[in-house]
Amino acid sequence: MTKPLAIAADHAGLELKTALAAELEKRGLTVRDFGTTTSASCDYPDFAHAVGRAIEGGEIEHAILVCGTGVGMSISANRHAAVRAVVCSEPLSARMARQHNDANVLCIGGRVVGVGTAIDIVDAFLGASFEGGRHAARVAKINLA
Repeated sequence: MTKPLAIAADHAGLELKTALAAELEKRGLTVRDFGTTTSASCDYPDFAHAVGRAIEGGEIEHAILVCGTGVGMSISANRHAAVRAVVCSEPLSARMARQHNDANVLCIGGRVVGVGTAIDIVDAFLGASFEGGRHAARVAKINLA
């Protein structure tokens, strides 16, 4: 991974985001933290949109977003044409989202999974690559609305 990996959370995802960032940095990855840094109540769309704009601008290629369920972050991030965000609560979906859907943003629920499972999900997501082929034509249809 040549560009930094983005990570962001709202107040509900702060604890998990902090644990994931520490683990990824320990592994030698460059992590760009888009916030939040406090447990004060805040709005998940602010962080999802900041990451979405960074993907659109080419500053980052992949991101991890954490909120209570992962759903709000995913909905918000997917408003950006360059984003293919997926909510995952287990590793198989994360791996398949990368391989078949070219997902570039992983959303996780801080109130849904614990740190150990979240690390497994992140490993599956970051360890997989888009397979292209028949999947490329399907991914190309995503933004044809």
